[in-house]
Amino acid sequence: MIFPDIDTPAVLVDLDIAEANIDRFQQHCAKHGLSVRPHIKTHKLPMLARRQLEAGAIGITCQKVSEADAMIADGGIDDVLITFNILGDAKLARLRTLSEKVSLSVVADNTETVDGLARFFADAPNPLGILVECDTGAARCGVTTPEQARDLARYIAEKPGVSFLGLMTYPPVGQEAKVQQWLVQAKHEIEEVGLPVRVVSHGGSPGMWHAQDVPVATEYRIGTYIYNDRSLQARDICTWEDCALSVLATVISVPASNRAVIDAGSKVLTSDLLGLEGHGYVIGRPDILVQGLSEEHGVLVADKIDLKVGERVRIVPNHACVVTNMVDQIETIRGDHVLGQVPVAARGKVQ
Repeated sequence: MIFPDIDTPAVLVDLDIAEANIDRFQQHCAKHGLSVRPHIKTHKLPMLARRQLEAGAIGITCQKVSEADAMIADGGIDDVLITFNILGDAKLARLRTLSEKVSLSVVADNTETVDGLARFFADAPNPLGILVECDTGAARCGVTTPEQARDLARYIAEKPGVSFLGLMTYPPVGQEAKVQQWLVQAKHEIEEVGLPVRVVSHGGSPGMWHAQDVPVATEYRIGTYIYNDRSLQARDICTWEDCALSVLATVISVPASNRAVIDAGSKVLTSDLLGLEGHGYVIGRPDILVQGLSEEHGVLVADKIDLKVGERVRIVPNHACVVTNMVDQIETIRGDHVLGQVPVAARGKVQ
């Protein structure tokens, strides 16, 4: 039986693989003179954030104020970028408190967000650095033209309590030349009005091995790379051997020769498909399709399922980042050796 002392369903993280992933990408960026600012949304663990910093990362990226609070509680992390428009007095008050504990920067793509930040930081001892978020083609948040980036940069520079720091984008996959052109133009527009662009932040795991193809960037933000998952393997970004996170599940029923049911459903594996067929890769059984999920059940199908009740399987999920947020703790391992449980400190921190 696979890891008989671990109750299922469980999320396993092989630290040997995770640490190798950290070091490999850090070395890649060092070779190309690019700073790394990992996004902790994938692991949500202070211990791994500190390991990323030890490898050479300049700081961490968080998505929410509460997530950043959880990550710095244990100490050892002192530089945080929050890549989300922060709105509302409750969040802004917590952000101001957070700024007294760490070196903090944020993003904005509209004047309303800037106004709120300026109001809460008007009397701060040090201005809050703001990056203008830019939509370079991914069609999420961000100003949509270099000229709008320039105008928002000027707006920030004129406000009390905040300062314009640079540009940030979540780029479309495989369009590095387009992203480079967009950001170069925005940087030029902003510098023409007398404002320095100190930071240009971009990144995402699907484009990680082409990070250097946007040379205007000063830093690369990346999250999933530490664990990898089925979606990245499908893009040839990693191999199965590079996948540090897996879900350990027990077969609870074999109702037909071509079908088995496991104790991991959508509350563990997630329903994210990301363009793939099925909900994960069963390690050692590429013939099995994780066909369907209900909340607590996962349905496995194959021409010949060849599994027994009580048997265990390990599954690489489609999307590791969501799986992390499903559980209170992960089970850490190194190869076949079980190390023990680690609480997911930033689980559920979505405000």
